[in-house]
Amino acid sequence: METMILHVDMDAFYASASLIERPELVGTPVIVGGAGRGVVLSATYEARRSGVSSGMPMGRARRLCPQAVVLPPDAELYSRISGAVMHLFAQVTPLVEPISLDEAFLDVSGVAPTPRQAVALGHQLRDAVADEQMITCSVGIAPVKFVAKLASTRAKPDGLLLVERHETLDFLHPLPVEALWGVGETTKEKLHRLGLRTVGDVAHLPERTLVRALGQSAGVTLHRLAWGHDERRVVPHEPERSIGSDETFPADLDDAVEIKRELLKLSDRVAARMRAAQVAGRTVVLKVRFSDFTTITRSRTLPEHTDVSREIYDVAAQLFDALALQRARVRLVGVRVQGLKDVRQTSRQIRLGERENGWREADRAIDRASARFGAGIVRPASLVG
Repeated sequence: METMILHVDMDAFYASASLIERPELVGTPVIVGGAGRGVVLSATYEARRSGVSSGMPMGRARRLCPQAVVLPPDAELYSRISGAVMHLFAQVTPLVEPISLDEAFLDVSGVAPTPRQAVALGHQLRDAVADEQMITCSVGIAPVKFVAKLASTRAKPDGLLLVERHETLDFLHPLPVEALWGVGETTKEKLHRLGLRTVGDVAHLPERTLVRALGQSAGVTLHRLAWGHDERRVVPHEPERSIGSDETFPADLDDAVEIKRELLKLSDRVAARMRAAQVAGRTVVLKVRFSDFTTITRSRTLPEHTDVSREIYDVAAQLFDALALQRARVRLVGVRVQGLKDVRQTSRQIRLGERENGWREADRAIDRASARFGAGIVRPASLVG
């Protein structure tokens, strides 16, 4: 039985999801990301044609595409759609490996063992995602993960591409060297200095020469990938090891009160995501980036796992206070919780004199209200206005 791997990648996921409730913007340049000095999270293909790309500073993106409409991210919406899509994949095969919210590998060898069956299944998944979630996705199909991912990229947007085993080298070898996994700017420059411009060039260079130039691990790995060899298997989903959120301020802040308000908002957001994922964590991490881009992190591990907004915020605020900043100008803050565990496998020590109902119950009441009336319907008083 031949291995059949699908790589399914949502097309401009964050932008497409954001347009579900803004249908009048479909077909126009739209950028999703933080305002002011934030970065681009996603952009429609109309904006990408102007040079806008993910991770680009928003100021540069606006200069490249001044006619674009900028929409704020909606993390809860993205998480909900992603969960529904991953659930759809799991109905097809238990071998689903999410790579991020918007892409996953599926080993469908057991349910679609031939190329023809895999293509039919790929089209079924694309139709189901479009019908149920109102977004499009592209599918790459190949015997190995590496080639399947390249195929889905080639198929974008809203397409499907099968690369059979006997077609692998014809597909791979004309591609630029940066198509190989692990080739960033530094490795690309090293390969170019060796006169290697395409994957085929890398394949036909003796492996020992690559090892001398790049080191044992990188040299051997790239040489094998260049010949279409990738032994990695699809590994089913593992729980997230951490959940976090950052915020870049429109202007640098030096007011501790304002910064703590932001930490409260981020703590609420992180805790809500944890509860939605049914996980709790023990280690709270604070990230602070200053106006000169110097970045520091501080962390504290709790005696018990938690998914309570107030408990996460209290630790983040204490970590910030311990920095003893003297009106230092802060560009970004972030809150992250690590050491995640299924909440059903955690226990909580009852404390003497503890109220029967406290912050934990309040959070769950807020979750119920948000599910019914929309995110942000209930929030701390200090965040109103």
